[in-house]
Amino acid sequence: MHGYEVTEPRLRCVLPFEAEPAELHVLRAAVREQLTRWGIQSLADEVQLVVTELATNVIKHVGEGAAATLVMESAEDRLRVELHDKSHVVPSPAEPECGDECGRGLHLLTALAVDWGTVLTATGKAVWCELALGPDEQCRRIRRASVVLDGYRRMTGAYGFASVGRLPVLEESATDLIADLLHWLAAQGSDPDGVLDRAQMHFEADAA
Repeated sequence: MHGYEVTEPRLRCVLPFEAEPAELHVLRAAVREQLTRWGIQSLADEVQLVVTELATNVIKHVGEGAAATLVMESAEDRLRVELHDKSHVVPSPAEPECGDECGRGLHLLTALAVDWGTVLTATGKAVWCELALGPDEQCRRIRRASVVLDGYRRMTGAYGFASVGRLPVLEESATDLIADLLHWLAAQGSDPDGVLDRAQMHFEADAA
């Protein structure tokens, strides 16, 4: 599948959900929170729109209440969005005479995405698209930190699916990670307080 040859560290978020109209606002909120956590909130509106259209297509063509999964992966220069469902029917863009509502989601992918497509899976299919990420340095820093924190949470058993309202858990994991780094610095003979002071100076300079 296009895009899977990428080898640099990637952030990955998996969100299972039921394809029901009432669940769409919860899914959109979870998408915005996750993108903010990764430092790419500038794409939130576009991704929420894409996810809403793809989820709506599942409701219309697979069935209301169908089990589906949203997968988002952030690499260095692209955000990949995948919508998995349990139907093997491959969608195709509608002809213009079908009307504005018919096939709108796929036309939206064509307009917003760098690339998109559909792949059959063992249990159904996945409609995927990739959106370009900007070169903003602050966003790169946040994504790098997210990669490290994501791996740390997996190693310590604190990792779980992204959900709304998980900020206290993330803050606790970040605090533990910083404490472990300070212990490591002390074991190397470095001054943890001095490193903390320099890190604070770098953060304030970047923020300014």
